[in-house]
Amino acid sequence: MKSADLSAVLRRLRKAAKDWHTPVVVEISHQHGPFSVLVSCLLSLRTRDEVTATASARLFGLADTPEKLLELDQERVEKAIYPVAFFRNKTRSLFDICRTLIDQHEGNVPATLEQLLKLKGVGRKTANLTLILGHGKPGICVDIHVHRISNRWGYLKTKSPDETELVLRKKLPKRYWMEYNDLLVSFGQNICKPQSPHCSQCCVAEYCRRVGVKHSR
Repeated sequence: MKSADLSAVLRRLRKAAKDWHTPVVVEISHQHGPFSVLVSCLLSLRTRDEVTATASARLFGLADTPEKLLELDQERVEKAIYPVAFFRNKTRSLFDICRTLIDQHEGNVPATLEQLLKLKGVGRKTANLTLILGHGKPGICVDIHVHRISNRWGYLKTKSPDETELVLRKKLPKRYWMEYNDLLVSFGQNICKPQSPHCSQCCVAEYCRRVGVKHSR
């Protein structure tokens, strides 16, 4: 895919996305604030969307602020978020994050990438997504879908999500930063799957170089 094609590609994805499943963290951002976005991002790591959705709902039913979460004991939080991946480690991270938010940020979620990255268990993906969905600030969130599809299109040639983020910060026009992740995650979950993507149903197939695709449907 040529850089000049990007506008047309994203325009088609926006239209098609109306019929696709919406990523759970995006749905949560429409109903809750930055703290819930941050927490749901953490729960979603290495976890299917449907599991993240039910676990987040159970947890937010018990506590939707750092103060309320710290009133719970560890076992109750673990039970609420199970079976998300690494639920015990994530529970410990949640308690650490809540204490930091209260002690250093007056209970609020930081609105800068640098401060978010200082929170225990928060990596670049979670920090950027919290900026975008929680605070409405520009960021580039790169997960496996964004990394895979950007390279499959031939728009980038990178070896890791972190490298993809750095290259996108230089190459992707800033007006697309906030929607790029949402569109590509939905696209990746519904059409451009890791194995045997649905190329016959793809609305942007004519722009795609199909890098690394051996079999498609």
